Amino acid sequence: MDGDPQGEGLAGGLKRPEVGKVLLVSNGHGEDLSGARLASALAARGLLVEALPLVGHGTAYRRAGIAVLGRTRQGSTGGMGYVSLAGRLTDLLEGQLFYVLARLGLLWRLRQRYRLVIGVGDVLAVLACWLSGRPGAVYLVAYSSYYEGRLRLPWPCGWLLRRPRIRAIWSRDPLTAADLSVQLGRPVQFLGNPFVDGLGRARQPAQPGGRGEGHGIQVLLLPGSRMPEAGRNLRLMLTMLAALPAELRAEAGIGWRAALVEALGAPQLDKLDLPDGWQREGSDRLRCGGLLLQLGWDRFGAWLSDADLVLAAAGTATEQAVALALPVVQIVGGGPQFTARFAEAQRRLLGPAVGCAAGRPGSREQRAGSLALIQERLAELTEPQRAGDLQQRLQSIARERLGPTGASQRQAEAIMALLAQGNG
Repeated sequence: MDGDPQGEGLAGGLKRPEVGKVLLVSNGHGEDLSGARLASALAARGLLVEALPLVGHGTAYRRAGIAVLGRTRQGSTGGMGYVSLAGRLTDLLEGQLFYVLARLGLLWRLRQRYRLVIGVGDVLAVLACWLSGRPGAVYLVAYSSYYEGRLRLPWPCGWLLRRPRIRAIWSRDPLTAADLSVQLGRPVQFLGNPFVDGLGRARQPAQPGGRGEGHGIQVLLLPGSRMPEAGRNLRLMLTMLAALPAELRAEAGIGWRAALVEALGAPQLDKLDLPDGWQREGSDRLRCGGLLLQLGWDRFGAWLSDADLVLAAAGTATEQAVALALPVVQIVGGGPQFTARFAEAQRRLLGPAVGCAAGRPGSREQRAGSLALIQERLAELTEPQRAGDLQQRLQSIARERLGPTGASQRQAEAIMALLAQGNG
């Protein structure tokens, strides 16, 4: 369990509040990433910024040099949203509900030091923003009208967002902004998505025929960020790849990579029951016949920018892939986070950029369907006309569903305007 001395100067009694700070409250790995990008943009403008992640350790904030309040912990599911029933029960057994309540209590005790509280996430972040009693702003990254056509906010989210204490609301796409503006009877703006910022293509997409600027087609595996689920997802992906046709498993212009989290390091890989045909080759490679899979830690950004096709069992990372106009094939496992329900909601959110095979997660039917999808995408990438058409479609989806880069700067400017109006 990590500690942050800045959040627990409370043991000897509350210190004199430092009025003028801004607080980011977020609830999830992807939400922390967006919050950290926004916090960095605010800090660059001279504001004092702190963060209160409601689930997890707030790693994205820490890496950005943003102070994280209080002692943090990581639950098994990594969030409290689209998790399975088993995941929700696990959260309860692990005391995750009581932990979140304790985090909200910490926010209440420290509330007077902040001029503005910014919620990033879903109803939990909105509730925290309102409970602080301070002027607030909300970035609803977890909700989209693409899910159902008309967004149905969970109780009491709609009521809270109508309160005048919430001074600004930002959505994750233009459709949701228009929908919520009508529902709430107040302006909701789309300024883009901060988690898209900082992404960029390291090279041009692979050229038809499998070669692009000296590179072959690059396929990136994203088994997720939460253990032990990420390990199970990786094993499922390996089982599927072992059944690829021989011409795709041979080293013929296709590079295979897997971006792994630190929690799925060498000790965990040693314990992973590799599917038949797979062997460890050194500390950072797996081999199955002619298919060589390179493993990388802390390489997600670089490898994503170099990819042509993504196989994913991940949330925000998949959205970042779509933002780069990359085709994605979902590989759905048993959860508790990346479940069939989560994956289906993700497809509604991101549209035809994301494909998924039918069938029960992990079943022979779904593995066969996933292989067919991968082969279809690889064929598109290697045929001139189809590759060009695919790239145009994906770029259009990226603009429509996720918006341009620079969202953290635009949101930061909106926050500076709120503070200049004397709303603190």
